[in-house]
Amino acid sequence: MLAPSRRKKIIQILNERKQLLVKDTSMELGVSEGTLRNDLKILEEEGFLVKTHGGAMLPEQYDPNLAFSSRVEQNQSEKKLLSNKAMELMEGKYCITIDASSTCLELAKQLAVYKKNITVITNGLVTAQILAENTSLNVIMIGGLVRPGSTEIEGSLGKTILSEINSDIFFTSPHGFTVESGLNDFSVHEAQLKKFMAERAEKCVAIVDHTKINRKSVVTSLETKEIDVLITSEQAPQGFFEQIKNEYSTIQLVTGKQRKT
Repeated sequence: MLAPSRRKKIIQILNERKQLLVKDTSMELGVSEGTLRNDLKILEEEGFLVKTHGGAMLPEQYDPNLAFSSRVEQNQSEKKLLSNKAMELMEGKYCITIDASSTCLELAKQLAVYKKNITVITNGLVTAQILAENTSLNVIMIGGLVRPGSTEIEGSLGKTILSEINSDIFFTSPHGFTVESGLNDFSVHEAQLKKFMAERAEKCVAIVDHTKINRKSVVTSLETKEIDVLITSEQAPQGFFEQIKNEYSTIQLVTGKQRKT
């Protein structure tokens, strides 16, 4: 197993078990304990895990099972700002798809009071509940696997429903985004479903708050070249906008600006 694949497997093991032991995991992956310790050192430097005595565990900020309510509260004002910009793209649209991210939940809250009759497809359990409060919306829930402690549906089972739907826009928000690797998430199953959702949409809109820029994760859900519109804030790292414009001129950049008080 090559090093990149092995390190992805290490993160997957951590996602499932919360922690690992060097002795057991080295046997499971068929590598020496020294090789595994080197992998853990690299992954710790990149922020994916915290090394412990004889093993490793996920840092709290990267725990994919961190309570959804806690993630919703993070950068809430910026997420609301970016969702306002996303709503500006809704004019003339009849069918949209939104993922189960806490960022897109803010978009769902605005759609919950939207006065036009549209169809919304989602894999978010909480998102669907909020959308269902609006009788003007036709809400379609994607079927699939629900992980323990999760509020979203993952996996390839949702492909059956998606194959029969033509969406105008797919709104998505990742765990992290880099220009080189695109939109990144922790779960392979989550990324796989997002790929299907993107394939069935005419336009892909990425909503990325500034804290996610230059953050890496396990697997790419969408490559940068697959993004049509990128919505982020003026707090993005220095040089980020120039890099996007220079390397991906086809991407429409939409910037949400904080109001000055």
